[in-house]
Amino acid sequence: MHTFIIFLLLLLHTLPQPSSSSSISIEASIHDLLRSRGLPGGLLPKGVQSYYFSDDGRLEVNLNGPCLTRFETRVYFESVVKANLTYGSLTGVVGLSQEELFLWLPVKDIIVDDPTSGLILFDIGVAHKQMSLSLFEDPPDCRALQDDQGLGKNYMRKEKGFNVLK
Repeated sequence: MHTFIIFLLLLLHTLPQPSSSSSISIEASIHDLLRSRGLPGGLLPKGVQSYYFSDDGRLEVNLNGPCLTRFETRVYFESVVKANLTYGSLTGVVGLSQEELFLWLPVKDIIVDDPTSGLILFDIGVAHKQMSLSLFEDPPDCRALQDDQGLGKNYMRKEKGFNVLK
């Protein structure tokens, strides 16, 4: 029996130990992940429930719910934000809109070409908007929206009103 216990202890000692890098990646926040990929951590708000980042760069971020925050203008986050994350860029963004001149425009890409420039580029489809990187240093608070406050219903009201005027 004594020999068996020694054998088990030796066997356990020879098994590979978890590396510190794997525990860091499990515990790292989405904000830390963004920073490690050359983007500011404050691109996504506080209130991230979970995220998934695949080896091929697909990123899916689950928030507590849809919410509004402000950088230079108001920004709307859906409950799920998806993008392709590569060093210095989030491309093919889905689930993020920015208010420009009373219109909500989907953000398509977010790019930091040159971190020393202090600028970040937002591609909102019809235009490219440059903003200061300093606006995105810390994750912002994001005001939760109730179902009856969602932008979808505001869109519907505007669209219906526009159609009536046609």
